[in-house]
Amino acid sequence: MTVLAKIKFLQQPTSPAWVEQAIANLDTILLDHSHCERKAAGVALNLMFRYPSNSKLVRMLTAIAQEELEHFELVNQWLERRGIALGPLAAPPYGVGLNAQIRKQEPERLLDTLLVCGLIEARSHERLGLLAQHCPEPELAQFYGGLMASEARHYGIYWILATTYFPEEQVKQRLPKLAIVESKLLETLHPEPRIHS
Repeated sequence: MTVLAKIKFLQQPTSPAWVEQAIANLDTILLDHSHCERKAAGVALNLMFRYPSNSKLVRMLTAIAQEELEHFELVNQWLERRGIALGPLAAPPYGVGLNAQIRKQEPERLLDTLLVCGLIEARSHERLGLLAQHCPEPELAQFYGGLMASEARHYGIYWILATTYFPEEQVKQRLPKLAIVESKLLETLHPEPRIHS
């Protein structure tokens, strides 16, 4: 578990209680993972539509959206193999809590959105790594291990975009404030197993 402290941006590592909950509910975690990949693609697309004149953002987020949709398809193949229907799941408070921190006025809105996306991707990277380490099913563990690198690349891209459009000092001042909120949202384990619960 020492790998957890090395993940950039995150204030606190995931608790062992989340790992236990996730491993005991792998089918639900897979279903939630499918929703997460779809939402991540949607967020990237929405940013491209909202800021079409930011050419670097559009180019980099096009690649992220494509990769997230590829992952969505891969997770859905796992759901099919396990006979799990792709149905709705109630969202945990994590996403709503983070999005509530995004300031409404530009340019702060763009900065906060990029940093929140980066934090979500960093947490996804950490948790997919934990699933790869602890999953009792070797093939599924290998699958999660393969996705882990993509999540690391994604949070790196959101950091690059933040420091492209904003002074690095401004980014460094804002990120810890959002990261503290992100960790606090995960302090109490959500009763329903989710990737971000």
